Amino acid sequence: MLSAGLPHGTVPKLERPGPLRERVYEALLELITTRALRPGQHLIESELAGHLGVSRQPVREALQRLNTEGWVDLRPAQGAFVHEPTEEEADQLLSVRTLLEAEAARLAAAHAGSAGIAALEEVCARGEQAVADDDVDLAVSLNAQFHAKVMELAGNVVLTELAAQVGRRVRWYYTPVARQRGKQSWIEHRALIAAVADRDEQRATEIMRAHTEHTRTTYHERVAQG
Repeated sequence: MLSAGLPHGTVPKLERPGPLRERVYEALLELITTRALRPGQHLIESELAGHLGVSRQPVREALQRLNTEGWVDLRPAQGAFVHEPTEEEADQLLSVRTLLEAEAARLAAAHAGSAGIAALEEVCARGEQAVADDDVDLAVSLNAQFHAKVMELAGNVVLTELAAQVGRRVRWYYTPVARQRGKQSWIEHRALIAAVADRDEQRATEIMRAHTEHTRTTYHERVAQG
């Protein structure tokens, strides 16, 4: 067990074949994103290597990459620590997310067909059930799937690529407020689906903008409460 502890079953199994350094990187990033490895937690190479069943070298390489991308802080003479996001960092990222998601909603309303709308409804139903079951991890995952599907239905490759760059970090910020957002988040998703189905670009844009701003506000409220 890692020094600070990881819930049973949270350490992903590394699949082979595939570049080992990439698999280790993805495994550690998933643990950070889901907050199984918490902000500020000390990351000890030997412990991580042991739990992932690899040598320390690919772990060291993964930590260096995660440091470059802002997920991990490497401190001289102290080691590696999961980055602790500042409120300003969160605000900037969630603001950019609002811009990207609002445009994606508009384009989805313009282009989505019946199959795409049905796919949104299916994810939404599963999300509502996850909330009812108080399965926060599944609700967070399905929330990400829902937004990714909206982005896919937008049909803009550049927009999708930009959203992918911020998507995982959005999930990182969303996880702590997922229970608080809970049912209301999926009510907003339902309203968005209705706007997309009606091909109402303006309403879809407004709903998505308000939806993402609600998450940003909730995050700041949680930080203020400590």
